[in-house]
Amino acid sequence: MASARTPLDDLRREIDQIDDAIHDLLMRRAAVVERIGAAKGNGAAETGAQPVFLRPAREATILRRLMARHAGTFPAQVVVRIWREMITAFTRMQGPFAVAVYAPEDRRGFWDVARDHFGGFVPMTAVNTPAAALRAVSEGTATVAVVPYPAEDDSDPWWRFLVSADAGRPQVVARLPFGGRGNARGENRDALAIAAVPHEPTGDDRTLLSIEIGGDLSRGRLKDSLEACGLPPVGFCTWHPAGHATGMSGGGPSVHLVEIADFVGQGDPRLAKLLERSGDIPVRVNVVGGYAVPLALG
Repeated sequence: MASARTPLDDLRREIDQIDDAIHDLLMRRAAVVERIGAAKGNGAAETGAQPVFLRPAREATILRRLMARHAGTFPAQVVVRIWREMITAFTRMQGPFAVAVYAPEDRRGFWDVARDHFGGFVPMTAVNTPAAALRAVSEGTATVAVVPYPAEDDSDPWWRFLVSADAGRPQVVARLPFGGRGNARGENRDALAIAAVPHEPTGDDRTLLSIEIGGDLSRGRLKDSLEACGLPPVGFCTWHPAGHATGMSGGGPSVHLVEIADFVGQGDPRLAKLLERSGDIPVRVNVVGGYAVPLALG
C-alpha cells in the first residue's frame, strides 16, 4: 500500500516545481543572450568596430534594480552573488572572457574578490604585479585586469600606465567588491577592474581623472579649482615623475589621480572650464575611467 502523502511531501513537490521554473527561465535568458550576441556581431560587421560584450554599467543597473525590489529573508548578498555568476556566464556566451588578477602569494584576497565578482568558472590568471595584469589586457590575453585600489603611499603607482588620451586604451570600469566582501581572505582593500570598454553612466558614479601639472600648483589650489568647476573631488593620489620628487605643496611636475563624485565624460564642459582656470600653468586632463558606486548591503 502506498504511504499517505504528507504536507512536507507537498512542499517538496512545490520546491521541485519552482526549481524547474527557475531552470526554464535560465535557459530562456540564455536564448535571449545568444540573440543579443548575434545582433552585436552583425552591428560590428556593418561598422567595422569590435563588438562590446562587457557592460559594467549595465550590470550595476541590473543589480541595483533587483536590490530595490528585493524582499523577504533570503540574503541580498546571495542574490548579488547568484546574478554575478549569471552575468559573467552569459557574457562568456557572447565572446571570449578572461581575467588577470594581481594576486601574489601574500595578497590572495584580491583573487577572492575577483572570483566573487566574475564567477567561479571564468578563466582567471594570477600575476605578481599590477603592471602585468594591465599588460594582459593591452595584449588581449585577458578581458579584465583586477588591481588594488590606488593608495597614496604607492611609490610607483600602476595607474600611471593609464594616463593617456588614447580613446581605445584600457580604463577603470568597476570597483570591487560591488555587493560586499563575503568571506574573501586578505586585507580589507578594495580593487578596481580595468578593461578596454567605455566608461558609461549609471546615475550614481565616481570618475577617475588624471591631471598632469607642469608647474607649481598645490593640491589645495587644484582642489579649489575642481570644486569651482563643479567637479567635487573625494580622493587624491599624487605621483612625481623620476627626478622631480617634491612635497605635496607643489614645486614641480606632478600627476594626480583624482576621484570625482560624479560621472564625467571625456568631452565634459567642466574639464574645459578647469583648463581655463589653470591660466599659464600647463595642465593636461584625461578621464582614466570610473565606476558605479557599489551597493551598501550591510
